[in-house]
Amino acid sequence: MRYELQRLIGMAALAMLAIAPLAARAEVALVMGEEAGCIWCARWTAEIAPEYAKTAEGRAAPLRRVDIREAMPDDLDLTGAIRFTPTFVLIHEGKEIDRIEGYPGEDFFWPVLGQMLDSATMDVPELDGWRSRR
Repeated sequence: MRYELQRLIGMAALAMLAIAPLAARAEVALVMGEEAGCIWCARWTAEIAPEYAKTAEGRAAPLRRVDIREAMPDDLDLTGAIRFTPTFVLIHEGKEIDRIEGYPGEDFFWPVLGQMLDSATMDVPELDGWRSRR
């Protein structure tokens, strides 16, 4: 019994260490508001999602998906409701900085997201040096 308790405590400590870097990065995130049946969400998922986390943009603002038909998570302080899908909201410490409503293709998405990150750099020290290689 004592061994099992020590093992559980050890596993919990390892889990905390494993998620600590994620928590630090989560201060800045790109929230994707989506809903079932959204063809533009599916297109973004097919065209951008596979490479997003591997890009400078994805490392600077990790993706967080939310379903707009469900209650918005309490830790998000948005300037307004997400009404269109997909909507991409750049957040810092839970507060909205900027947003993109819609997805007309990757040729538009990457430059606009880059501009959002550039604009936020002055107020969000975590974004300093995020620069894209595009």
